[in-house]
Amino acid sequence: MPRELYRYVFSRQVPLTEAIATLELTLIAVESLHGEARTRMDAHCTVRPFERTLDVDASTHLGQALNQIFVGFLTREFGASAYSVTAIAPGAAPSSDGDA
Repeated sequence: MPRELYRYVFSRQVPLTEAIATLELTLIAVESLHGEARTRMDAHCTVRPFERTLDVDASTHLGQALNQIFVGFLTREFGASAYSVTAIAPGAAPSSDGDA
């Protein structure tokens, strides 16, 4: 089934380990809202360290909330110019190998 994704691309000023830590904090926030089981089933992320990208699934309500919170946290921590986020058309992104 095709998934709606958002791709985050980070500038060199953002340590990728810090962006991943921010994603982990985002997962805790989403889990607080939606519960552990729902988060485990619906939160899908792919990290591509050599490309400095993170893909986050937005095909569920939980995934949409995850993306909204992640954008807020990233902007607050690194600034809006430190990353870009783009919607990826279903079928355009590779399969999720390297889930966070």
